Amino acid sequence: MTPEDLMRSRYTAFALGDARHLLDTWFPGTRPDGLSLDDAVTWMRLDILSANTSEDGRSGRVRFRAHWVDGGASDPHVMEEDSRFVRRSGVWYYVSAV
Repeated sequence: MTPEDLMRSRYTAFALGDARHLLDTWFPGTRPDGLSLDDAVTWMRLDILSANTSEDGRSGRVRFRAHWVDGGASDPHVMEEDSRFVRRSGVWYYVSAV
């Protein structure tokens, strides 16, 4: 698995409303106690703009755009983020947005 793979799985979890996966893949030091997802949001597409892993393989970053629509409105929205990831004991975790 790579940081990009984890970002894609987390996007899918948002699209499916799988808060458990999001919390399980969030680094314990930055993970919230709980997570409430908005059922009115429909995630449409994820575009990976860049992805890299450090030379030592212990950290990575993924820059992406996520496209979504909100409820009954058909107006599209775009969220762009540069996310940080760390690998601990062979497992990748989302840390935070940069």
